Amino acid sequence: MKNTLLECLASTSLSVFVGYIFAYAVVKTNIPGKKIFSLIPIIHLITPPFVGGLAFILLFGRQGFITHKLLGLNISLYGFWGLLIAQVLCFFPMAYLICAQVLRGINTDLEQAARSLGASEAKIFFTVTLPLSWPGILSSFLFIAVSVLSDFGNPLIIGGRFRVLAVEIYTQLTGWLNVGTSAVLGIILLVPSVILFFLQNRLNKKLENKTATISGKGFNRDSQCYSSIAAKVFLFIFVLFISLLILAQVAAIFAGSFQKLWGINTEFTLKHIRSMVDYTKHLRNSVMFALIAAVLSTLIASVSSYLVHRTDVPFRKTIDVIAQIPSAIPGSLLGLALSIAANKIHFKYSPVLIVVAMTVAFMPFAYRVISNTYAQISLTLDNGARSLGANQMTVLKTVIMPMSKSGLFSGFVYDFIRGVGTLSAVIFLVSFNTPLASIQLINLAEQGSWGKSAALALVLTAITFAILGIALLINTIFNKRRKIDGISFFR
Repeated sequence: MKNTLLECLASTSLSVFVGYIFAYAVVKTNIPGKKIFSLIPIIHLITPPFVGGLAFILLFGRQGFITHKLLGLNISLYGFWGLLIAQVLCFFPMAYLICAQVLRGINTDLEQAARSLGASEAKIFFTVTLPLSWPGILSSFLFIAVSVLSDFGNPLIIGGRFRVLAVEIYTQLTGWLNVGTSAVLGIILLVPSVILFFLQNRLNKKLENKTATISGKGFNRDSQCYSSIAAKVFLFIFVLFISLLILAQVAAIFAGSFQKLWGINTEFTLKHIRSMVDYTKHLRNSVMFALIAAVLSTLIASVSSYLVHRTDVPFRKTIDVIAQIPSAIPGSLLGLALSIAANKIHFKYSPVLIVVAMTVAFMPFAYRVISNTYAQISLTLDNGARSLGANQMTVLKTVIMPMSKSGLFSGFVYDFIRGVGTLSAVIFLVSFNTPLASIQLINLAEQGSWGKSAALALVLTAITFAILGIALLINTIFNKRRKIDGISFFR
């Protein structure tokens, strides 16, 4: 528990710091290559989460390319420091996306006013920009803290003897068959996650009005860059360094897939790639289960969002909490709970349990995206349909959902991509007949089969990017149709 607390505070704080500085450099300055830099965190975010941990070992392990080949060091970064670095690189993109959105929403007239009154750029940052960024900083801190608490892949691969609760839940059940101890540890891990969840919602509501800078009048969103040369140089070096680390992780996975033995025999080989034929079933299951779960989570989220935000049904607030609370439940605890429940009722059909776990784990994101999309649609359309005799479900099916394709599609794509690479939520639910690619990758890494594990990670990453490419293509087609139809609220 002490290790988990230390790891959570350190990883979360550093992730938010890196994410905010990265976002500030991209949004508020005109450093060279800012458009390219703005894509790096997004690219990293859509890769399977455990790929970063595997790449970290290939780069900084005992036979790591950077530590052993370039620096000639015989050191091991397994443990707290290695886990800290890996988790910061894994989670800072979340802070970047949240903080970048907040920084873009700050009324630049306030900064201009402070500048015209003689304030220095440093004073403007600390008295105007930073205080108005607190909603994004706090939101990203609490969101990442929950994610760090439930992170399973990185601690399992990199943690070594530095044990944390998420891994200990798995070890107690699979290694020692201590179901009761595993369940108690899961409950202990759940308590801070739920507290962070409710704290995040409460703080966001309090800060929403205090830091609002957008009124009915339009304001200039194009921030002029007044940063000093020294600040620009520092920010450029900082952003470049982080970006190179992320690109190095991708390059390590690619290179490891085509080397006979990483760090020892670098001769080119296709053996690892050819061996992926043996894992066709693993990949097929991962894609199929993720697809079914994404469809279910999107449908449930769309109905829940409609009931909460566009009807006056009883218990709307309860439905709202239920729809979002899975984001506060660590994935390992969710999988453990489903496993224990299935064992009690003698239910042994793993595919159903895996789909249920994926659906519940990723539904909150779809719910939030769809809720925001519904908010753009005027309630007069609902009232018009109701006045013509349509019931609530008919309004949802024929009016709201067709006009919310953008939000529905975004939620579906995200849930699908995360489902393909999920690990902690399903590690207790897989069976011999229903293997998953993400679980097999961890098994290969623990066995020291770095070539095969890198090749499998490469295939999973390629599938993820292929899905994203198809999603962007379909989204482009939708955008063209919207322009033709003249629907203005799709942006």
